[in-house]
Amino acid sequence: MAMEPQAATMGLRERPGIGGTLLEPIMSEPTKADSARREFLAASALVAGAAAIPGSAAAALPAARIGKSPLVLPPLPFAATALEPVISARTLGFHHGKHHAGYFDALGKLIAGTPMAGAEATSVAGQTLEEIILATVGDAAKTKIFNNAAQCWNHNFYWNSLSPAAQAPSGALATAITRDFGSLDAAKAALAKASIDQFGTGWGWLVSDGGKLKAISTGDAEVPFARGQIPLLTVDVWEHAYYLDYQNLRADHVNAIVAGHLNWDFATKNFAVS
Repeated sequence: MAMEPQAATMGLRERPGIGGTLLEPIMSEPTKADSARREFLAASALVAGAAAIPGSAAAALPAARIGKSPLVLPPLPFAATALEPVISARTLGFHHGKHHAGYFDALGKLIAGTPMAGAEATSVAGQTLEEIILATVGDAAKTKIFNNAAQCWNHNFYWNSLSPAAQAPSGALATAITRDFGSLDAAKAALAKASIDQFGTGWGWLVSDGGKLKAISTGDAEVPFARGQIPLLTVDVWEHAYYLDYQNLRADHVNAIVAGHLNWDFATKNFAVS
């Protein structure tokens, strides 16, 4: 993608957040691709708020409180072979290097010359992914922009939702899982079901909705934060996420991800500031 992201995160500073301390980016010069993941991880500690979204009955979380994701493809947070055999290096190569990269490329072309992209010559910063998503959700005239921006963000979040090694939730999240699902196994089953049952393309999510944990699905490029839900983890059920490895056996792929490759540390951090 030709454009540079609006800024890099060179460090983090703490400030009070809902449910705990929020790590806030310290902004400096324009970022490079290898710092994009750090920007996203810093931005992924989500907290609740309310802002009306045109064309939607739901209330979205304010963009500034969701994160400040730059308009650049982040590197994978693990080696290409780290998730094998559940997700092969070949699948990751196509999924991250072609599909995810393609969304960023398409977004750059769609917003070129608009305030969303900013103006390098005058040092006017463009918008973050979160700002673009919330500025275009529900606007039929900007559906292509929304779809590509949301798919950029969803994939950013997806890579960080995965772990090469099996993990378990801890702290307040573990307590909330027992409260709202009865057990971790029940929570996993609910997330797997939501993901498998999603008709066609989309995503399965573990979210915090008004403080209550839920397993939900969204279609196509939809994002939970556009309707006021805080995403904790996600499972990609677009066919490009699994078809090279599992063909039409979506359920087998999802069950393998949920059983042993969810990044519960990432979910725990997101829940801590929700």
